[in-house]
Amino acid sequence: MAAMNDFLINFTPQETRVALMQQGQVQELHIERTGSRGLVGNIYLGRVVRVLPGMQSAFMDIGLERTAFLHVADLWEARHNGEPPKPIERLLNEGQNLVVQVLKDPIGSKGARLSTQLSIAGRLLVYLPQEHHIGVSQRIEPEAEREALREKLLRQVAPDETGGFIVRTMAETATEEELAADIAYLRKIWDDIRTAAQTARPPTLLYNDLSLGQRVLRDLVTQETQRIVIDSRENFVKLQAFTEAFMPQLVPLLEHYTGERPLFDLHGVESEIEKALARRVELKSGGYLIIDQTEAMTTIDVNTGAFVGQRNFDDTIFKTNLEAAQAIARQLRLRNLGGIIIIDFIDMERAEHRNSVLTEFNKALARDHTKMSVSNFTQLGLVEMTRKRTRESLAHVLCEPCPTCGGRGEVRTAQTMCYDVLRELLREARQFLDAHEFRILAAPNVIDLFLEEESQSLAMLSDFIGKRITLHAEASYAQEQFDIVLL
Repeated sequence: MAAMNDFLINFTPQETRVALMQQGQVQELHIERTGSRGLVGNIYLGRVVRVLPGMQSAFMDIGLERTAFLHVADLWEARHNGEPPKPIERLLNEGQNLVVQVLKDPIGSKGARLSTQLSIAGRLLVYLPQEHHIGVSQRIEPEAEREALREKLLRQVAPDETGGFIVRTMAETATEEELAADIAYLRKIWDDIRTAAQTARPPTLLYNDLSLGQRVLRDLVTQETQRIVIDSRENFVKLQAFTEAFMPQLVPLLEHYTGERPLFDLHGVESEIEKALARRVELKSGGYLIIDQTEAMTTIDVNTGAFVGQRNFDDTIFKTNLEAAQAIARQLRLRNLGGIIIIDFIDMERAEHRNSVLTEFNKALARDHTKMSVSNFTQLGLVEMTRKRTRESLAHVLCEPCPTCGGRGEVRTAQTMCYDVLRELLREARQFLDAHEFRILAAPNVIDLFLEEESQSLAMLSDFIGKRITLHAEASYAQEQFDIVLL
């Protein structure tokens, strides 16, 4: 029987953080910052500003700082009329209104890249409103299983309804009821987009790709989920409305947390984030892991440490490796480590010990829904594995290369430190009610960020706690060092 889980969702104006909890332990962390949300997947009603026959492309105004780019190859009309592709000047005119979707975010001086071939992702399916075929992800094997899924989906799609579907890998074990719910969800989104497009004036955003909180509800909540705890009243109301409209079966799982103590503090998530940024992971037995993440691969070294065991050295090694197998599986999810991963378990002489450790490791990995492959022990006693990169690792989100050590180590970014300071200020304001003023002592670049980009965040917090907050730059402080003085 699968372990039951809870989702904790922490909202601030600057970022959203989600922790997946199982048996009181943090298993996964997801972080999305308001200022760095991408545009990919967004659907706009735009206006053609200029058609360039020489480049077979057009520039469009979709409401961004720079005009966006639409190439003839991304025009659905140019490829789906059964005739040879027409040149772009015969398909588009300046001043024409067009519904488009962002394929690539703006980078540097380049505007966003657009397409008129629209797709909307659901939990199990991708809806293609302009298509008529049903496809199944090639990652679902064997062919008989893919054909069974196609038949299952066809039974849910009425012959007179338009639009095609692609079955996602996540739908491998989906029931017909779950597929029907996803179809209804996607068709409702498309109906809303079409209705908005009929009355809107360009440039207008018609569909915003889901926020992290909404994506968690759509993609990560399963039958094993007991609670979804949200610490913001405003966002609780938004997610409640979202679930009522698209996933009513999840409404009873939503809870609004109103306690004084911060939600992530209460459940030990903040301390787990600290541990997940460290190289060394302590094991209960006294052993430890050393995790080194590089651009090419991640290496994990298992050590016995202070653990000496009860009987003999072979048993000590075996027990340490068994515990390490569980811990490594959890750390892969917690840190979101992807790509090539090399694990150096402590050398074991007996084949049955190696087999038991590998079995335990694969059993622990089974809780991870990310696609991966694991090898047997190599001649050198290493376990090689790959884990699909689905998003940036936790360290890459929260940290940046340290300028002092030339990139060999990492420190948390000034922005991360700003948010840590804001959280600490909120804690201290609740604890020391008699304080008249709070002074932040921090590194100059952290103070600079408070004076510029995060000045509004600081002002909002000051209003919220009803206390004055002053800043003082300490040149001797490292980037991760700060103090809060009560005045």
